[in-house]
Amino acid sequence: MPCVSESTPVPDARTRLATAAVDAFAARGFHGTTTRDISTTAGMSPAALYVHHRSKEELLFELARVGHLRVLELVRTSVAGIADPVEQLGRLVEDFVRDHAEEHTGARVINYELSALTDEHLAAIRAIRHDIDVVVRGVLDRGVAAGVFSTPDVRMTALAILSLGIDVARWYRDEGRWTPDQVAAHYRLLALRMVGAA
Repeated sequence: MPCVSESTPVPDARTRLATAAVDAFAARGFHGTTTRDISTTAGMSPAALYVHHRSKEELLFELARVGHLRVLELVRTSVAGIADPVEQLGRLVEDFVRDHAEEHTGARVINYELSALTDEHLAAIRAIRHDIDVVVRGVLDRGVAAGVFSTPDVRMTALAILSLGIDVARWYRDEGRWTPDQVAAHYRLLALRMVGAA
């Protein structure tokens, strides 16, 4: 049996709870998961969740908040330093889709369990999603202004592109036919064709 070296970091309690919650919510859904399921999967006492979170809903909110902020940073980074709107859109879509394939379990939870959030928490997540949408719309607006994109409705096209990428988390599986890079490259082509740039 392999032993853990002294240099191997041991995840802290919050990290263990977050990992256990993602797995449980993905397998059973938010409403089908108990706090006991999460705590015991994390190797902790049944009441351990309440030491770190006021409720199961608050834990879901924290997962969604951290995950959405990470994706917002990803899309901002994808377009930074690129002047050409075609390359910006292609890079953004590739990075967004690849991330939703590689992190499909967590992405599925934070995108498809949002109805379980309180109104206040849902509003906070929607605000971050709006900021992600603004980045995509900005790229599309620049492409239309430059004459390299053609779309009758930038807002709807941005929503369609983001929806396609998010849905990858619903169907993608590690043992599937395509790698994250293959899916990302294909979706890049689809997105560029949607705006008449490929």
